[in-house]
Amino acid sequence: MAFVVTEPCIKCKYSDCVSVCPVACFKEGANMLVIDPDECIDCGVCVDECPVSAIFPEEEVPEKWEAFIEINARLSAEWPTIEEQKDPMDSAEEFKDVEGKADQLDESPGEGS
Repeated sequence: MAFVVTEPCIKCKYSDCVSVCPVACFKEGANMLVIDPDECIDCGVCVDECPVSAIFPEEEVPEKWEAFIEINARLSAEWPTIEEQKDPMDSAEEFKDVEGKADQLDESPGEGS
């Protein structure tokens, strides 16, 4: 089972997780990151690095965020790989504790690295 990035990442896009990932499984969108389930090796090192607690093992994704299992799988096929840590979004501090922001997900690809 792969790990999944969930709603708390939206409009924050901290990439601390990327810096510790031993494989290139993170993909960058315009306002969040996702994990490619085919590339993830299930090591879990990214979980504790996420400052907004957005990453969960697939089987432990909270029910309210289960849609992000499909979102990660679908968007990881479209978005570019990110392999280096970047600065978070300017909106990160404002949105890090905001819930109910799934409708603000921008499905456009990010820059990648």
